[in-house]
Amino acid sequence: MMQSVRATIDAQGHVYYTEPVLVNVPRQALVIFLDEGNETALLAQSALAVDWLKPEEDAAWAHLQA
Repeated sequence: MMQSVRATIDAQGHVYYTEPVLVNVPRQALVIFLDEGNETALLAQSALAVDWLKPEEDAAWAHLQA
């Protein structure tokens, strides 16, 4: 099972999770460094997707599809 966990990394490379992380065996992890300027846009994406995924939106933009 894949799981996403928010964390911060300090200048020495120490990782601080924003919530408890429990694993029962060693796991691989993917680290993505976020540009602080784009963080708000990334956090808003799921809220905006509610509107983006409506059939009315598809119909409104259909004329731009190839």
